[in-house]
Amino acid sequence: MFSKLSTDCLHEIIAYLEEDKVALHSCLLVNRLWCRISVRILWRNIWSIYEYTITFKHGKRMATAILSTLISCIPNESKEILHNNKIFIPTPTPNPPLFNYASFCKVLSINGIYKIISISLQFFKNKIFIILKEMIKMFNNQISSIKSLIYYDYYDMIIPFPYLPDYYKNLLELRCNSNINSEFFYKLSQTCHNLKSLTIEFDNNVSNVIKDLISLQKNLKNLNLFVYENNGWINLLPFLSKHSNTVTKLHFYGNNYTLSLSFVASFLNLKDIKFSYIDENFKDLQHVTFPNLQILKVLYRSKSDYIINFLENNGENLKECYFGESNNDLNLSIAKFCPNLKKLFVEFNNDEIVTLITLFNNCKYLESIGSWFGRELIPENLETFFLNWKNRIPLKPINLIVFKNNDMGLESNRENLKIIEKYKNLNIIKKFKIRGITDIEYEEVLDYY
Repeated sequence: MFSKLSTDCLHEIIAYLEEDKVALHSCLLVNRLWCRISVRILWRNIWSIYEYTITFKHGKRMATAILSTLISCIPNESKEILHNNKIFIPTPTPNPPLFNYASFCKVLSINGIYKIISISLQFFKNKIFIILKEMIKMFNNQISSIKSLIYYDYYDMIIPFPYLPDYYKNLLELRCNSNINSEFFYKLSQTCHNLKSLTIEFDNNVSNVIKDLISLQKNLKNLNLFVYENNGWINLLPFLSKHSNTVTKLHFYGNNYTLSLSFVASFLNLKDIKFSYIDENFKDLQHVTFPNLQILKVLYRSKSDYIINFLENNGENLKECYFGESNNDLNLSIAKFCPNLKKLFVEFNNDEIVTLITLFNNCKYLESIGSWFGRELIPENLETFFLNWKNRIPLKPINLIVFKNNDMGLESNRENLKIIEKYKNLNIIKKFKIRGITDIEYEEVLDYY
């Protein structure tokens, strides 16, 4: 059947598997046509494969494989430079690569390159810099344009980044920090006007040319701001607010030094909000209504009253809610004000089973729950948990993701595991997973879920 499909059509079908790396790898083995299509999709953002594996397992092996493959693609001139500097990196085979893998990349991560080099090889920083320079040169020569650029200046080294106007003309995503040389932002602002997503981590240095780059964007949709001190980022607020009508996703990472969140009130078209380390600053938004809001994530809050007031104004439209700390009053307010939730992440204690049942009864569309269980959940409560879900109308199998930060997790009691298996067989549980704090950092839990 698939042999009759055009190459373009087959490409569109296989592209849907981009997030499923196992399925995508299996497509490489079907035939030559599938292999040619699949390898292009795999290498569009090779860094995403690496970032996933480094988070969980096999990080060094994967980093080494990516590095050796890319080294096989660099021109002979660059290979000679490495050789002259006594840098020897084995390639997968002595023969030329089957594909020019570097040319398939649409995402260029300077930090991804640095990481795979430093993890794969025990080189001093000056040699890492030489490899990095030659690889950037290769990407600039072999890719006509990129869709996404990730460039953080963390490493106390000046990374040469040649400016090629057409190279950035179609750039849709930029992730960077404010410490980068101002010339980079100046040159980028000359042709890069179509960013959909912008992520900036603010350091002590915030140059004026960043304002121009932000101001010149025509249709910015996603805005991610990392602010850890009261530094020059506040001067950018008028330029950020210029995009308040187009931005639909705002993620704000701050700490106790962060200034007021009142500027967020002007972004009335937001559909997705995430805050971390907001402390008391959420009070500026507690009475603001965002008519299109569907996703809310809040980490490390200190006063639930502000969140509850916010849910009273915005809970009706929410489809997903994620909260990083336990509070029974907040959990009850979710049940009261958020009847249309499909996904929920909260923490429940053993004495809050009534709250959990109330939430089940009020949120009729709930399909997935993630939770911290700070203490062991006893089998009787777990049985009550699933019985109430079984009696729901309409009934949908539940996805249950449990995170734990001690040895007294859900699985520590064998009766719990028997109950879980029982309700999986009854198709009450669709998916069940347990993840420990050692598997994933606390700050990443909500994103993982």
